[in-house]
Amino acid sequence: MSKYSQITDYLEHFLDNEVRKTGILKVVIGLSGGLDSAVVAVLAQRVFKDDLLCVKMPSQYSSQSSLADADELCRDFNLRSETASIEPMLRAYEEMNPNLNNLRKGNFSSRMRMSTIFDISARENALVLGTSNKSELMLGYGTLNGDLASALNPIGDLYKSEVFELAEYLGVTKSIIKKPPSADLWDGQSDEDDLGYTYEKLDEVMKLYVEKRLQRSEIIRLGHDTKMLDMIIERIFRNHFKRKMPLIAKLTSRTLNHDFNYPRDIRL
Repeated sequence: MSKYSQITDYLEHFLDNEVRKTGILKVVIGLSGGLDSAVVAVLAQRVFKDDLLCVKMPSQYSSQSSLADADELCRDFNLRSETASIEPMLRAYEEMNPNLNNLRKGNFSSRMRMSTIFDISARENALVLGTSNKSELMLGYGTLNGDLASALNPIGDLYKSEVFELAEYLGVTKSIIKKPPSADLWDGQSDEDDLGYTYEKLDEVMKLYVEKRLQRSEIIRLGHDTKMLDMIIERIFRNHFKRKMPLIAKLTSRTLNHDFNYPRDIRL
């Protein structure tokens, strides 16, 4: 059995088990036309079939190619979908705040999408599936209470380069696999331009630092770029708060997230 065959089997079991133990039988996902949401959608469709709803949430900055790619994926895998544009909300906010820079505009767009998908999840009585990969989570490349929010995330322990390989195994639409990663948060936005390096290079170093726990000096001796390494280390620690539940000041003997951490499948 190949690596990605095993991973696929495990993730399908993870989705089925973790969703159904909540008593909820449906899931929703924000489908952008990008790689990560495509992989999660294909995995979820294998488990939930018509109990999966994919929601496309374009804005005025969404590229037509991304929308076309999302539509093609839905046709290829018979995904149930609907469109809920965030353009009216984003335009109204831009009119109220004419000096919005790209960072604020991108964060607001991401949070409007997450507000929309969670409202649809309430309508559908469904859980929201996350689509952030491990590269993004480690680097803090995501919006708190935006694209980082979800009920559960099947790909959060896969680096971006591994998500590409899983997409190939799952047969994800070729146009989605081949295009440069982008969240379409503003005109011309590119993930790798924002980060300054390709995911392939970032993942190679992050695996040494995170998975193999090599020291900075050891990684440098292996010939890796010092500037990139320092950026990775700085971002991992600076953005740790994005990977945690909100920190609660401890005042009692059984404080949530400190002492009261029972897994959800333990029943009294």
